[in-house]
Amino acid sequence: MAGSLVVTFELGERHRREAAAALGDVANIVYLTDLPPEGRAQTLSGASAVLARNTGKELLEHEPALLANAKLIQVMTAGVDFIPLHLLPPTVPVASNGGAYAEMMAEHAVAMALAAAKRLMAEHDALKRGEFNQFKSNRMLSGLTFGVFGFGGIGVATARLMRAFGMRVHAVNRRGASEEPTDWIGTAAQLDELLAASDVLLVSTPLTHTTVGAIGARELGLMKPDAILLNLARGEVIDEAALYAHLLAHPAFTACIDAWWIEPVRHGEFRMDHPFLDLPNVIGSPHNSASSDKSLSIALDRAVANIRRVLTGQEALHLVSKDDVW
Repeated sequence: MAGSLVVTFELGERHRREAAAALGDVANIVYLTDLPPEGRAQTLSGASAVLARNTGKELLEHEPALLANAKLIQVMTAGVDFIPLHLLPPTVPVASNGGAYAEMMAEHAVAMALAAAKRLMAEHDALKRGEFNQFKSNRMLSGLTFGVFGFGGIGVATARLMRAFGMRVHAVNRRGASEEPTDWIGTAAQLDELLAASDVLLVSTPLTHTTVGAIGARELGLMKPDAILLNLARGEVIDEAALYAHLLAHPAFTACIDAWWIEPVRHGEFRMDHPFLDLPNVIGSPHNSASSDKSLSIALDRAVANIRRVLTGQEALHLVSKDDVW
């Protein structure tokens, strides 16, 4: 075996077999959770690569420095803003699991958009009140514009589904270009144009110093009064108070919120400063867009495949700029 892949979190036997199959004979897999305390330091120091969920919780205070010889630290999630990357050796590249959950999150985005466009939640509540609004209009997605703020794996996967409904696709990303077909694409500097054009807007951009608070009162004011806003990224991309005020002032505007401002995984609790769930034009879910029955297997396969790339001399995908992380 040429080196070792150290996995810092627990995996069951089935997923261990999947990881071994994905890695092949490139390296031996060592699970940190199987080791006695006295065996951790030597194992981490000799790691060729590391696979982690959150190094801040899975490594002891002195252990990140032991990873200086690793060729790659691969995380399981696409978002890395909650991981203390500044504690890791600066010379070791870190890769996110970009696009690992894209297909399942795309399905969630479509479900939320359809629920909003077809007024499923509103009419469900109306039926409970004895109201039978059979002839109250809902909306077709066909012919409308689907906008994507952050045209990476999730945005691309969702755009493919939305295009099947007959929607036009507009997007922004850092390059202002993509191999995926679009009807219009620009850079983040053209976000205003995207906001104004979108009937349905997906927020799927990473949380960075440049995207925190990117959508505030001014930006919401550029959107159509009956637009549908889907946030599957991070709550902090959208100003919480501004969104609540906009929803109160524009009852035809719908916010579909999967990503919240204060969440258990990142903050230890779920809390909001405004009662969004009391509003009829809000559809919420508990940031479970990536929590399918197949999510761990898919994410594991893609993360280990990226590690295999590096250990066989290829360039890693989805490298993270540590200076850009929020």
